Amino acid sequence: MRPALKIPFEELQIGLRLAAHLPSFLRRPIERDEAKKVLESRFAQREKRFVRGIQRTVYAAPASPYKKLLQWAGCEAGDLEKLVLQNGVEGALEVLFRQGVYLTVDEFKGRRPVVRGSACLTVQPHQLQNPALSSHLRIRTSGSRGPGTLVPIDLAYVAGRSVNALLDLTARGGVNWRHAVWGIPGGSALVHLLEFSGFGSRPVRWFSLVDPGLPGLHPRYRWSVLLVRWTSLLAGRPLPRLQHAAVHDAPKILRWVVDVIRAGESPHLFTYASAAVRICDAAREAGIELAGAQFTVTGEPVTQIRLDAVRRTGAEATPRYGSAESGTIGYGCLKAEAADEVHLLHDRLALVQAEEELEHQGIPAHALFVTTLEPTTPCILLNVSLGDQAVVNHRSCGCPLEAYGWTTHLHSVRSYEKLTVGGMSFLETDLVRILEETLPKRFGGGPTHYQLLEEENGRSLRSYRLLVHPAVGPIDPREVSRTFFDAVGPGTGIERIMGTVWRDADSLTVESSPPLATPSGKILHVHSQGTKR
Repeated sequence: MRPALKIPFEELQIGLRLAAHLPSFLRRPIERDEAKKVLESRFAQREKRFVRGIQRTVYAAPASPYKKLLQWAGCEAGDLEKLVLQNGVEGALEVLFRQGVYLTVDEFKGRRPVVRGSACLTVQPHQLQNPALSSHLRIRTSGSRGPGTLVPIDLAYVAGRSVNALLDLTARGGVNWRHAVWGIPGGSALVHLLEFSGFGSRPVRWFSLVDPGLPGLHPRYRWSVLLVRWTSLLAGRPLPRLQHAAVHDAPKILRWVVDVIRAGESPHLFTYASAAVRICDAAREAGIELAGAQFTVTGEPVTQIRLDAVRRTGAEATPRYGSAESGTIGYGCLKAEAADEVHLLHDRLALVQAEEELEHQGIPAHALFVTTLEPTTPCILLNVSLGDQAVVNHRSCGCPLEAYGWTTHLHSVRSYEKLTVGGMSFLETDLVRILEETLPKRFGGGPTHYQLLEEENGRSLRSYRLLVHPAVGPIDPREVSRTFFDAVGPGTGIERIMGTVWRDADSLTVESSPPLATPSGKILHVHSQGTKR
């Protein structure tokens, strides 16, 4: 018998608020013509919305860290308005960036104080939350490189996302697909479920990588699932019952995909990139073709290797790039030249890049800095780095997303946070190449069969284990290790020095073991294990 749910008072308030407003949200889905008008209005009012938003959430908020940064740069509210009038939104943001108005990922997360000249402040995550919103849901950031934080979500924000999601699926011919979500219980998956529901395409299946009733989990995971399900039933717009499907239960999802195809319809699964690869691996092992199946993949780097693993089954995968703090940043280009190429949603966001490396701040060239424009955004972002860098261009691709006005393209999006051993570092982009191409080509397996497990001992010294999935077969750890180090340090220059330092540090062991998943079910290239004692 399950123990009674113990719901904290704050969580109870959020739940009651959601139950009161969810029925009207579900009963009033936005239609395609209305979505197009909303998009046109956003573009027409873009500069005014940016200025008005900063005046309301920054200049009128005494505790806002951005207000301090703007004051240090000598930019008052009237100055900002003139700057935008003269230079446009992106031009104004570039000027402000050069004057120190930005937050690095460490400053944004509160891991490092903000220092500009002799001035200094420390950011608290709650200071960046939008004070004008109600909280109907809360989602937790992934915390892949540190503790996650809770982000409040307003249903008005979800409705705004539904506008973009409807237009994206219209471009893909997918409004009438049979939609499903495979993620985790809680706010993140609920936002995706409601995002589809916001334009009337309610998902028919909801799979969870984690059982919400698992002992030790916060009760919000269980009660939020029950609350949304019951409320949707009472509203006459039923959302699907949650089904547990752990990270190794890909065949369970595959059965649903195959059943939909056999019924003459198109299944569409919203999930992580590695989860889609697992499903397609299971299909190939069973000799099943998935022609007509569609995946929207997110949450992890979408590489050509992973994309090819999906397409070999006859299925199609389209990337979506975003974060909990910013929402969706880009939808996959339908005439892409790179595996992860997306169209920037600059009706909702603005983007500038660091043209040169800011070594004292640990910011590489091409680092992305994001600014939110929507009044319903849960986090106020003003030139904020989320730890990513990318190639940004403005090519004309001719795909339907370009016709909406989303003309800026991003690709090769990667984290620029580095791994360091013995004082030597390398970027995640190099690691992806080794784990997805070099090792599988030499020893077999696929793009999710190799993972670097990062650990710390009691003296806070990092060490690494290279996990090789048993499906690869018998391995010689010494040969795998040698191949890894040769790939880290090719040539005769700094790369060779780096590889030598890694070898000499004796910081890598190789073992036959399945790669580990995060609590949210992602198979990251580098998995941080935490402190080992």
